[in-house]
Amino acid sequence: MSDQIIKELLALVDNSLSVEGTTVKVIDADKFRQNIGKLVERSALATDSSAGWARYLIRAAALELGVHPASIHELYMARGRGDAPMTFSTPAFNLRALSHHAARAMFRAANKINAGAFIFEIARSEIGYTGQRPAEYSTNILAAAVAEGFSGPVFIQGDHFQVSAKKYGADAAGELKAVRDLSVEAIAAGFFNIDVDTSTLVDISLPTIDEQQTLNYQLSAQLSIFIRENESQGVTVSIGGEIGEVGTNNSTEPELRAYMDGYGAEMKKLAPEKPGLSKISVLTGTSHGGTVLADGSIAKVNIAFDVLRDLSRVARKDYGMGGTVQHGASTVSEENFHLFVQNEAIEVHLATNFLTMFFDNIPADFKKEIYAWLDVNSAGERKAGMTDEQFYYKARKNAVGAFKAKSYALPEEAHAKLSAAWEAQFDKLFNLLGLKDTKQYTDKFITHAKVAPVLADYVKEDVAAEDVSDLAD
Repeated sequence: MSDQIIKELLALVDNSLSVEGTTVKVIDADKFRQNIGKLVERSALATDSSAGWARYLIRAAALELGVHPASIHELYMARGRGDAPMTFSTPAFNLRALSHHAARAMFRAANKINAGAFIFEIARSEIGYTGQRPAEYSTNILAAAVAEGFSGPVFIQGDHFQVSAKKYGADAAGELKAVRDLSVEAIAAGFFNIDVDTSTLVDISLPTIDEQQTLNYQLSAQLSIFIRENESQGVTVSIGGEIGEVGTNNSTEPELRAYMDGYGAEMKKLAPEKPGLSKISVLTGTSHGGTVLADGSIAKVNIAFDVLRDLSRVARKDYGMGGTVQHGASTVSEENFHLFVQNEAIEVHLATNFLTMFFDNIPADFKKEIYAWLDVNSAGERKAGMTDEQFYYKARKNAVGAFKAKSYALPEEAHAKLSAAWEAQFDKLFNLLGLKDTKQYTDKFITHAKVAPVLADYVKEDVAAEDVSDLAD
């Protein structure tokens, strides 16, 4: 059976690869680049073991072509030491819809300006509704790099590997196991960057800041140690922590110190030789997805850039990290994006705007079909007083996975229109965030551990979907 599947997959790429056992060789790189999208589509849409084989072939071939998953940990630690300049902020993009096509646009933008410091990510909550387990997502990204002739380290990240407060309250052990299992699955797929988010368990009703953050830093340390025990040989996974939920009160220096001092004490007690965090997510006034007004537009946010600056300086000076992370940045006005760099943010997360661009650029009849589906399948999210614009904006992400196959099947001109729009946006954001010539820093600081894929991690039974509707994107 496997021999027949491999034969079919090799035919899709015009026999530009060879396979002997589990060894994959690239026979004709140009031909493989031209045809790799066919393997990507099989990876995304097949329901048999050919999906796993397609993913395995892509990762193994990408490695031979100089494209490999990597951790950004060492670059961030260099920033913490002052060895890397504060002339850029690393963008982290959640590519929910047609992520391979979007990633190709992103690599094209990077190639134009010799950019290297950028991240592809997906959150625990997004995996289900986008219909992309970690292995599929990383396949989309690595294949995009190959197709666009990019080489070097590629940073793929688990965003908001978040603990559900509701599930933790009902079954703490089971919820922590779910996050640990996802981390193992993601690392096997090449996610060498993971944002551990137990900030959902911060209890601001407690009398002291240390007490409020205790469960957060204890569980962050425990999950960090688990990741260290399961990371690939030669790789130090970049781990991020978080001190509060996006959308509530802005973070403060006492909160940061309480979390980091507690985290450091836990790490010293449990695993003194293990590296800790490379960055810390803080709250500055944004929210995931933003606040949708009645006409469907997004309310402007007043971001506290001084919080990013002041807490970044504490993070670097006293804790050796790269700095602070800004979530929910898609809702920030573009004219303010340069302020992330000026205020020393190490990383900026963007998701919502790229999904908005998807819906703005797909054919009108396809969009109408999706919205009709939402009327039925997401009716429970339509609250009293909501306008249609507010409802569709809030609910539309639910349709991404359900319409994945139809998105792939869109006419080539529709894909081209989308890709061009995305590329122009990446061009703009890369410029605003100072990414020109950052490949020199990834080349200098990033450990080039070329981790070979394990076939058993790719050709196996599917993982059951979980209810993560209460988690952040």
